[in-house]
Amino acid sequence: MKNNILENFREASRQYSDASIFMHEAIARKAGLSNTDHKYLGIILQHVSITAGEISKLTGLTTGAVTGLIDRLEKKELVKRQFTQEDRRKVIIIPNMENSMKLLKPVFDDLQAKTADLLSDFSEKEVQTIERYFREATALMNETADHLNKK
Repeated sequence: MKNNILENFREASRQYSDASIFMHEAIARKAGLSNTDHKYLGIILQHVSITAGEISKLTGLTTGAVTGLIDRLEKKELVKRQFTQEDRRKVIIIPNMENSMKLLKPVFDDLQAKTADLLSDFSEKEVQTIERYFREATALMNETADHLNKK
């Protein structure tokens, strides 16, 4: 790949990454959350239920940090704790989908509509290529984060 093509791609990627961070910070502020709480809530919402330990493994957060996260989200009624009968020390986190959607859906509906409109300018093959890039880049970033978290 030519050097200038790769450099242009890197610059566009950096700009996309920065814009994504700024957008998610704005969404979090609008929702009354910190940026990290907003992003971790997004991870929790992908599950019907999840343990505090699983959140720790997925995010790299310490168990103490996960406890603080759950405390803040529970206070806003976005999640609830449920203790298992077998082991009262094991905490299951249940997302409150209704409250979370009330909070986040208005912002994301507009973003999703604009994204669909943008993607309509691309061919199916181009969209599949973009999707492939995102999936493979995500795997590389996860691998890098795992490596850095082990140090």
